[in-house]
Amino acid sequence: MSLRNKVTLIGHTGKEVEVLNFEKGGMKASVTLATNDYYTNAMGEKIEETQWHNIVAFGKTAEIMQKYVQKGKEIAVEGKVMYRSYDDKEGQKRYITEIRVEELVFLGGK
Repeated sequence: MSLRNKVTLIGHTGKEVEVLNFEKGGMKASVTLATNDYYTNAMGEKIEETQWHNIVAFGKTAEIMQKYVQKGKEIAVEGKVMYRSYDDKEGQKRYITEIRVEELVFLGGK
């Protein structure tokens, strides 16, 4: 059995899907996804902890996201954790972690 870079998340989208069309064809879709975890603290209080994830998709998956995913939609994604860096407008190096979607499942109603 080989180990590989794989992550599965279930959550709600935090904004509308942003789409980038490439000059040579193709598409990139991105959205944020909120996942919630719950635990009980030492005082017996139930605590909700929300984590935000940057989700990106390319090609046909990006087209599906653009067409069917709206803010607040509950989805499940499976993909890879990707790390990249870029220089912002002030020349500062910024780092970002993204989940590159390989599988997308719609959950909830409608």
